[in-house]
Amino acid sequence: MRRRWIVLVVVAALLGSVAVVVTWRLRADDRSRFAEALALAPSTSARLSWTDWAAVRAELDADLSASSSGDEVEAFLQDAFDRDLSSTTALDASAPTLQDEIGFSPATLEWELFAQGTDGALVLMGLPDGFDVPGLRDRLRSLGFEEPDDADGVWLGGVDLLEGLGGPVTPELAALVVDEDAGVLAGSDDPDFLEQRGELARGDREDGVREVVDAVGPALSASVATGDQACSSLAMTDADPADRTRATELVEQAGGVHPVTGFAIAAQPGGDVRVAMAFETEDQARADADSRSRLAAGPAPGQGGTFPERFELGDVVASGRVLTMAMTPVEGTYVVSDLSHGPVLFATC
Repeated sequence: MRRRWIVLVVVAALLGSVAVVVTWRLRADDRSRFAEALALAPSTSARLSWTDWAAVRAELDADLSASSSGDEVEAFLQDAFDRDLSSTTALDASAPTLQDEIGFSPATLEWELFAQGTDGALVLMGLPDGFDVPGLRDRLRSLGFEEPDDADGVWLGGVDLLEGLGGPVTPELAALVVDEDAGVLAGSDDPDFLEQRGELARGDREDGVREVVDAVGPALSASVATGDQACSSLAMTDADPADRTRATELVEQAGGVHPVTGFAIAAQPGGDVRVAMAFETEDQARADADSRSRLAAGPAPGQGGTFPERFELGDVVASGRVLTMAMTPVEGTYVVSDLSHGPVLFATC
């Protein structure tokens, strides 16, 4: 009996270990494509704009391919705009020219992450499986980009070259890196900054930005800010004096708020919107779940009107140091593009 009991204990312990390993793996693999792309962004990025182009195409049932015309891509982007799914892209005005002349665009890209900071800006673009990388390199050569010595080096184009194309192209694509192994195309208006992208990458850095990106999950599009960025550009600091006074009164009535360490607002599949805020402590997240839900259900000084005119507020949940707000946009409103720029009362610090 004693031997059988020992065996049972050992088996139970082994099963417990297996469960821990499996749980860890599930959690490690549970991060969205957005979270995976975030690891490639510069650690100094203060604002990040995400668009999952493959998911947006699926959401809109768009039938596009590498052979689609620039006009077809433009029509797709108009549909995406009407659904408030394209406000985060850096490629909107460039898309038809990119499709017709360079060989990639929102019609074919898997995703796009536009990272901006005081030291530079970077556009990261996910290439689909089977993408014609040799064909892209041929096009860059024919357009006049200076080819690098290394396969993953910087292709130098310049603003003058882009202005000579058949339509507008953002300066963020004046220099390009084709990272075939990673399946990523990267662009910047600063070749030196682009060349350092590997050294500057966030990697697995855990902070408020990572927490809110994990919290919004597989977003179609999203706008993310560091705590400092959110508290300076998104909160009520830029509102006029009367609105700031009114905001202060509303915050006091709601019970006060704590500074955020990260902020994200994201369009979800099916049309809903999710907001995530990260804080220094779990207690702050729980307290702010109450106060910020009150703010999000009331007046919107600085923007005009009220928040219920823009969205129906759903569950507000504090989990660890992060609170999330579920929102259902009112028909005809543009919640993500509207609330990703300040002043936004419930995002105040």
